[in-house]
Amino acid sequence: MDDARTRRAIAAGMIGNVLEWYDFAIYGFFAVSIGHHFFPSQDPLAQLLAAFGVFAAGYLMRPLGGILIGHVCDSFGRRAALVVSVTAMAVPTFLIGLLPDYEAIGVMAPIALTALRMLQGVALGGEYPSSMVFLIEHAPEGRRGRMGALAGIGAVSGLLLGSLVGTLLAALMPAEALEAWGWRIPFIAGLGIGLLGNLLRRHIAETSPETRNGSLPIVETVRHHWRLVARIAAVAAFNAVPFYLLFVFLVSSMQVIDGFAPETALKINTLSMTTLIPWFLVGGWLTDRYGRKPVMLASAAVGFVAAWPLFWLMNVPDPAAVLAGQLGCAAFIGMFSAGLPAIIVEAAPAHVRCTAVALGYNLCLGIVGGLTPFGATLLVERTGDNLAPAFLVMGAAVVAFLAVLTFKETYREPLEGAVIDPHASKATRPLRDASVGSWAAPATR
Repeated sequence: MDDARTRRAIAAGMIGNVLEWYDFAIYGFFAVSIGHHFFPSQDPLAQLLAAFGVFAAGYLMRPLGGILIGHVCDSFGRRAALVVSVTAMAVPTFLIGLLPDYEAIGVMAPIALTALRMLQGVALGGEYPSSMVFLIEHAPEGRRGRMGALAGIGAVSGLLLGSLVGTLLAALMPAEALEAWGWRIPFIAGLGIGLLGNLLRRHIAETSPETRNGSLPIVETVRHHWRLVARIAAVAAFNAVPFYLLFVFLVSSMQVIDGFAPETALKINTLSMTTLIPWFLVGGWLTDRYGRKPVMLASAAVGFVAAWPLFWLMNVPDPAAVLAGQLGCAAFIGMFSAGLPAIIVEAAPAHVRCTAVALGYNLCLGIVGGLTPFGATLLVERTGDNLAPAFLVMGAAVVAFLAVLTFKETYREPLEGAVIDPHASKATRPLRDASVGSWAAPATR
């Protein structure tokens, strides 16, 4: 994993995820302030619902983004798609930081915020799937699980960066200033990450798409691979629901429901997110050694059993108890999510890989994930039970467990479309058929 080619692929593949989840983090962490500024209401819970509603609207655009950027990825190459997605993400993030609030421009404020979030959603729809495909196709032999896990580590790094920025601002700025204008600073700063990502990705080698039969990738995917798309969406449910509950919904509910100070909520999230990185690394290593399915099935089972007691801990009005509950959730989330990129990328045909992965993944993340914070908030409001969101985690665990069972175990098989490693032995690396521009599996292992 330490040769120059692999390091360049890692940096280029991860940087967009850092930006994507940095924005994800700061929007979730400052959802209360955003609700105050863009949605006039005397009820804090109603403001939070409105802010999460806009959050969901952006995520509902992810399937469209997956189709558009997946088409670029499968038709024009991986580098082109990665450059487009990171640029399309950076600009709306920056503009949200400059957007006038409701008091300044009235109803145009929430409309503009929603429009910018929808543009971000299009970019998000292509970013994570394209980076997963790029990283796994560039993985050294026997390291695809670990390379796929790095996409998740890029996401966690963005979350940590957003969390640390929020924590630092909360510690250094008076609460009034943070509420009035300080929350805008992280959005404006996101432009710098986008420029760095654009620079990194423009200088990676392009990987030409495989020769296809002339039909559009989305047409071929829907016509011939719709079952795979459905299975990808189902298995991604256990990545989406607990993750969004833990790192978006709970950081706001700790403030609105439990009365924690913003800096306390942010510190708890930062500590629990930090532990995701070693769990991703361990999970990626285990999937390369023992297979994708055993690790993911065990993680989903643990999540189902542990969801209720861990949510009980996270609703005790004691920061230490909340942190303990979050650390427990981080374990099964990290282990399951580490194997997700490899199992879905390995299942997809090379010539429509980005489109199939992006469509299935984003149907789940865009609909289920984007609506999870809103749904959890509404569920608590309607039932009066702060533990009710645990049932969302349990349901997602069942769906994902059953979906994983439908996938073939592929951790020991060569990957169609993998980029040739010039240092790999001829017996183990993929071989390119120059006559048709496609990739063929090796004859021996």
